[in-house]
Amino acid sequence: MRKLSHEPSTRLPPIARKIYLHLTRLIKASSRPESCSLTARRSGETPVFLRHSESTRTSVPVKTPAFRLYLPALLLLTAAIQAQDPTENYNPIADPSAQVTLGNARFTVLTPQMIRMEWAAGAHFEDRASFVFLNRRLPVPPFTKNITRTAASRVLHLHTASLDLTYTLSPHNSGNSDGHFTPTNLAVSLTLNGKPVTWTPGLTDPENLLGTTRTLDGARGGKTQEPIGQGLISRSGWAIVDDSTTPLFDSADFSFPRGEDSPLPWVAERPEITNQTETQYDQLKQSESPTTTDPATPILRQDWYLIAYGHDYKQALFDYVRVAGRIPLPPRFAFGAWWSRYWSYSDQELDDLVHQARANNVPLDVLVIDMDWHLPFGNDWSVKDPSGNQARWTGYTWNKLLFPDPQLFLDKMHREGLKVTLNLHPASGVQPFEEPYPAMARAMGIDPASNNYIPFDITDKKFARNYLDLLHHPLEHQGIDFWWLDWQQSTHTKLPGVNPTWWLNYVHFTDQQREGKRPLLFHRWGGLGNHRYQIGFSGDVISTWDSLAFQPWFTATAANVGYAYWSHDIGGHMPGKIDPELYTRWLQFGALSPILRTHTTKNPDAERRIWAYPEPYSDVMRQAYTLRYALLPYLYTEARRTYDTGVAFLRPLYYNWPESPEAYTSKNEYQLGENLLVAPIATPADPETNLAHQTIWLPPGEWIESPTGRHFTGPLKLDRSFSLPQTPLYLRAGAIVPLAPPMLYTNQHPLSPLIVEINPLANNATSQYTLYEDSGDSPNYTTNESARTTLSATQSADTLTVTVAPAQGTYPGMPTSRSYQLKLPDDWPPTQVTVNDISIPYQPDAAKPGWHFEGNTLTTIVTTGDLPITSAVTFRIQRDPTLTARRAELDGFSGTIQRLREAYDALQNNTPVDTPPDELTDAMQTGDRLSYHPEQASAILTHFYELLPKVAAAVAKTESVDDQRRETMVHNLMTGNHSYTPEAATAMLTQIRRRDSIATAAIADIQADGQKQRPAAAPTGNSQ
Repeated sequence: MRKLSHEPSTRLPPIARKIYLHLTRLIKASSRPESCSLTARRSGETPVFLRHSESTRTSVPVKTPAFRLYLPALLLLTAAIQAQDPTENYNPIADPSAQVTLGNARFTVLTPQMIRMEWAAGAHFEDRASFVFLNRRLPVPPFTKNITRTAASRVLHLHTASLDLTYTLSPHNSGNSDGHFTPTNLAVSLTLNGKPVTWTPGLTDPENLLGTTRTLDGARGGKTQEPIGQGLISRSGWAIVDDSTTPLFDSADFSFPRGEDSPLPWVAERPEITNQTETQYDQLKQSESPTTTDPATPILRQDWYLIAYGHDYKQALFDYVRVAGRIPLPPRFAFGAWWSRYWSYSDQELDDLVHQARANNVPLDVLVIDMDWHLPFGNDWSVKDPSGNQARWTGYTWNKLLFPDPQLFLDKMHREGLKVTLNLHPASGVQPFEEPYPAMARAMGIDPASNNYIPFDITDKKFARNYLDLLHHPLEHQGIDFWWLDWQQSTHTKLPGVNPTWWLNYVHFTDQQREGKRPLLFHRWGGLGNHRYQIGFSGDVISTWDSLAFQPWFTATAANVGYAYWSHDIGGHMPGKIDPELYTRWLQFGALSPILRTHTTKNPDAERRIWAYPEPYSDVMRQAYTLRYALLPYLYTEARRTYDTGVAFLRPLYYNWPESPEAYTSKNEYQLGENLLVAPIATPADPETNLAHQTIWLPPGEWIESPTGRHFTGPLKLDRSFSLPQTPLYLRAGAIVPLAPPMLYTNQHPLSPLIVEINPLANNATSQYTLYEDSGDSPNYTTNESARTTLSATQSADTLTVTVAPAQGTYPGMPTSRSYQLKLPDDWPPTQVTVNDISIPYQPDAAKPGWHFEGNTLTTIVTTGDLPITSAVTFRIQRDPTLTARRAELDGFSGTIQRLREAYDALQNNTPVDTPPDELTDAMQTGDRLSYHPEQASAILTHFYELLPKVAAAVAKTESVDDQRRETMVHNLMTGNHSYTPEAATAMLTQIRRRDSIATAAIADIQADGQKQRPAAAPTGNSQ
């Protein structure tokens, strides 16, 4: 809880202020004090209140007559206070009533499932914030403690709602007279799925679900150069974090009240404890890991956090960010597309690149400029600079040959709606040829005339301050929006235990906080606690299919340590040139990942401009970008949910289905927010069919396959086939997904129309989703300077009612009105549509208010004019009851149309040797007819299903044409246009046969899909 002023009500939001004043009046009216213990369980559970006794450590004085009245108000007040700016107000000192001390051991009950366990010689316990744990002042959960004594020992029994801890102190035990933690004197028990589980020090955990690693540099698939670290959750039910040697902060005040003049909390070494014997201390200093959960290691101190939540992984992460700091919300532009390439770009080349993207209707938000933006240290890569590092990497002075006027260039990029970041490798310090060298040298007490380079030492306060003020802030004032820190050098600093990656992340991120920005940093993972300083650069991976296949699991697993925003080199880094199919599939994954950033190395043959690829790849890649930008409102809302809950929006399936073994083994799948499940294609398609095959496990519940409209009831394992434009994306039945209209960059215009897509609901089912919005770049999202809009839908018989509630909350720049577009895929067209009880006409012109029907996906689209966002908007969609009773006929229709079009295109490209049979053309045009005449949907679809068996026969007949006849036709065709050679004829025949195979495979996939047992076409229960 944040510290209050002398009059707390002046610092609270209006609702909290009212609660506070009401609470004060109630307390004053109370009488007869009595001691009572007040504690609350975790979020979502019923508060527990216990009378004070010897076995209860938590007690506060209250007044009985008003107790029941003001207690709810007190809880609401506490929540209101805690909701204020939680990232800036940490208190590392736990409530004393949460602590139990016995000898040199101290136990702090942080939550019913999280206990800090300390042992320190002489009971010199540590209350300062560590790099990982900043806030130990949580509401005290209910627990009991009991200490029993015998002639030889004292035994502590500590019991919470979830854990039982036993610690035995035996002063006369010659092997452990000081009581440091060992397997024989400390144990914690919990219940997991009805079975007892016991943790003791040194216990290994083969079922830890892992976390992440610093980099994927040089990784080929899952063969990483550095191991994946341990996670905060485990199938064993517990995880242990050893904080014994983690450096400390000298302050936990991250509020920066004086802005840029505010001091940064700085690193503080853990104090040496010297009341042990000299021999013990010498052993400790010489050991590589002097404080560990291994009981055989020489002991100076032990500082462990037991995180034992069983399989309640979400709650574990929620509580972790309460003590370790929240996962910040990136600026909205970060969710747009990033262009990145290791290339010696001139400003003209970058300007051309941006204009090409705009001309090709490819959205772009961030321009990443790699290290050649600055002056090089000579041109010989074998040369080492005075720091001993590779020359050319470090620099702070624009290369004026490439960027004659950086200020004007950056102004131009900003006018295009772009943000710009520069690459940094700061390890070499500051060389004498740098423009800021004289000022930096003087600030560091070095005579500029000496031309002595300035060594890099980010742990030195003086250097760090000048490093920021003199090297970085001037470039920021020119227009650099954030920094790409590409640290690849030493893993040590001058301060023991301080990792340079971790500390650079901290210094740069908090510097932006001091400047009043919403911080954004692009750098590598530095270890636990770095979830507070996003976004992660995963490094230089090798451009192979197995590298792509590894990234979904790697990205999702990072959620286990709160690292929610990995940015991968989409397309891979080296060697750069890749197959168009692989790049397409990588982009499809990138569009459904936290950050979409393409990249490659300095190879002229490496191409990442999607408009430079041939069809169909270029068009499919553009579809991936279109999907990404359409999903921005959903992704941004889910990113806010990540901040609120500590649960990354891209996460493993086992968070929601922890007791399903398949949730752990389906490593190519992940949840994307609350409503989407993704299983990216990471293998090449069969060259004979153009279809990629994927085995997919669907969790319990009703799911809709987005590219096909097929409904499935989980749990279910599927073997599915997908063509190049299709990505295995599954939505919860009835899911509401807010979408954006097409934009060239995220802030091109306000969210209008707000597109609301709702998948079919079963009768009497309801669904709800709350859209989150804010200014997109202000840090005041932490104080709820934002708006939330509840979107709800109810299906009642033949009528669907959709309500957009009035927006709650405000933020700077918030629009006062917007238009809406309601999209209802995979269902029959309506007979009547009303908006706010006013009938809306059928309007085939999609740009005008009204409703129309998109036949290929069976989507009803309702468009409104501008409406006030402070007023509710109610849509009612009524359908013919005889048609809603036939919903099962629509199952998978859009996927069937897709396959028909693929067969048609394949045979059309064989003209005049082959041509699509009329039956195929007729069936393929079904969606078109539905778009023109939705009122004839029943007759059109009846004809369609009667036609499908004839299509299969007609396509089979086409493929059965005699090869000799085909050869003759090819010979005559090529002779006629004077292009015949035996080699060309053979190549053409090969292409014709391949296209025939593609058409046949598409029809066969339709038939196989139709022969499978189909579940009901509509969900059978409420949307989850």
